[in-house]
Amino acid sequence: MPVKDDLARRRHEKLIDRLESLMRAALKPEYQGYYGHLILSSDDLAEMGELKDVRRAAREAGRRLGWKATTQLVGGRLFVLDEREVPEEVEQLAGDTAAAAIDGAWQEGRRPRGI
Repeated sequence: MPVKDDLARRRHEKLIDRLESLMRAALKPEYQGYYGHLILSSDDLAEMGELKDVRRAAREAGRRLGWKATTQLVGGRLFVLDEREVPEEVEQLAGDTAAAAIDGAWQEGRRPRGI
């Protein structure tokens, strides 16, 4: 039985490492590690194993990154979110970035097409 336990532990550690890598890659450096999130599709989840194991591994990967990680399953997708309180300067930067993106999309939508 110990061999099976060791194998399960190694699989779990490998899953944590994989999720941590995905979560780290999704971070924007300018946000200093805040606003972390990862969205796993139903295909991703099927490949990774049991949902309860993926959720547990995602929360552990988040802790490694300093997140207050939570998971939410919505429509077959697993959302892994960092719910820490964000410093004011990072929140302001993110708000400015979002506003600029919305303004750009709005301006793009107002341009005449095919002329």
